[in-house]
Amino acid sequence: MATPAVERGVQDLRTAPPRQAPPSPGPRGSVAAPPRPAAPPAPAAPQAPAAPPAAQGGWGLSLVVLVTGMFMSVLDISIVNVAIPTMQNDFGVTTDEIQWVATAYSLALGVVVPVSAWCADRFGPTRVYNISLLGFAAGSALCGLAWNLNSMIVFRVFQAIPGGVLPVVTLTILYRIVPKEKIGAAMGMYGLGIIVAPAVGPTLGGYLVEYVDWRLIFFINVPVGILGTIAAIIVLKKFPGVDNGRFDVVGFLCIATGLFTLLLALTEGQDWGWTSYKVLILITVGVLSLALFVVVELEVEKPLLDVRVFRYWPFTNSLLLISVLSVGLFSVLFYVPLFLQQAQGLGAFEAGLLLLPQALVMAVCMPIAGRIYDRFGPRWPAVVGLSINAWGTYQMHVLTLDATHEHLVGLLCVRAFGMGLGMMPIMTGGIASVPSALVSRASAFNNVVQRTSAALGLSVLTAMLDRSQAQLSGDRGGMMTSAASIPSMGPGPTGEMMGMYGVYHQTQQQVFVAAMDSLFIVTAIITAVGVALACLLRSGPVRKPQGEAAHVEVG
Repeated sequence: MATPAVERGVQDLRTAPPRQAPPSPGPRGSVAAPPRPAAPPAPAAPQAPAAPPAAQGGWGLSLVVLVTGMFMSVLDISIVNVAIPTMQNDFGVTTDEIQWVATAYSLALGVVVPVSAWCADRFGPTRVYNISLLGFAAGSALCGLAWNLNSMIVFRVFQAIPGGVLPVVTLTILYRIVPKEKIGAAMGMYGLGIIVAPAVGPTLGGYLVEYVDWRLIFFINVPVGILGTIAAIIVLKKFPGVDNGRFDVVGFLCIATGLFTLLLALTEGQDWGWTSYKVLILITVGVLSLALFVVVELEVEKPLLDVRVFRYWPFTNSLLLISVLSVGLFSVLFYVPLFLQQAQGLGAFEAGLLLLPQALVMAVCMPIAGRIYDRFGPRWPAVVGLSINAWGTYQMHVLTLDATHEHLVGLLCVRAFGMGLGMMPIMTGGIASVPSALVSRASAFNNVVQRTSAALGLSVLTAMLDRSQAQLSGDRGGMMTSAASIPSMGPGPTGEMMGMYGVYHQTQQQVFVAAMDSLFIVTAIITAVGVALACLLRSGPVRKPQGEAAHVEVG
């Protein structure tokens, strides 16, 4: 009877050893062997989820803090434009002189944006963000205290230095705290600062200028900047800086000279004359400097901005599309207020109110567009958005002096819907196509292209507008050749002169609107060309496991 029990025990021993299979090498191996099969899976499992802590949703509050600070800096660009006529009266200067308040800011941005990527890598993006936010608040306070034009120009340059750094550093931090599968939704919020802020500026600026004091447009940034810095210190993760080598002085001088001279030529070309020696020399120096910058950056070991990012066609394509959308956005933000104020006689605040609905449409549309990008990729939202934008822009070419505000606001909202649907997928898809190490460089190029293309497009369109106005004025000159055709505004020569002035004024308004309508056709055609480029964008969501591997292969 013992024999079956013994056999059963032997069988049990035979079945048990598979858990202890390693003892076969010897008694020494039997102690170390058991951990070997179980140990590797155990540590590996916890490390995988620990790598992206942002995936658990902790990045939402950080993103709100980031976008708030950046929104303030971008808003300042358009809100100041509304106050320029009032500043001119207070400072007692000419129109050409007061324009340097905006020109100096744009020129300083062109110089500082390329340096922002290097600073973010060298000192850590979080530290640079906090310092820039405080610096922007300090510069805004100084602008509010300006006592004459010269002091205002100096303080605007001081304000532009941190103002140009903030959008670049914000995008760099965003790509570090947000997981790749959620980047579209995050970029939708980022777009609130890049696209919606300029559209809100005329409304807020118009109210402050008309009913409060123009200096408040600067002072309002001070508490926002201080509170935003405190929130950033508490909420944002601290990213350490890296040793990215010696500062590329030669590259900086080349790109700073190139952008400065080009922006100056584009800004002043209308007043100085596009064929004047000053403008031609500035354009020549700018183009040669940028060409030399490319040569220098390809040769140095640690470039200031790595121009090799343009080897990634999706990124280059996204910059072309961003240029198209920037021209359309800022041209409408510039000409529609002129139409409302000069042609239809509205005040600054009333004109700003009519521009507010389009900003609200973009604010609602952009987060939705980000989620569409996460699911379907950039191609289809970009194609549909650009198509809607092109159609809405084309429909604006039939505007007349008697156009109703409801009709105008409806067309602006259609354009805004297309803009909000397409802008962020285009930008996100472009930056997602470059390696993670180059995101800060790609972000800097993004900001440079946005500002340069907007300035270039606005300058070219304004030159076309002036030429068209001159030609239309000549064609309609026959309307005022006969005194009999001019209605009298009263008895005697005085009444005839008043009648002549009334006809002349109405004719000039009609000429301005007709010339502006032709610009909308040109802008619609440019946007339609962008639809073809959008068809070349990637389709489908980002696949996290393949993202970095694909970058390495291309690079």
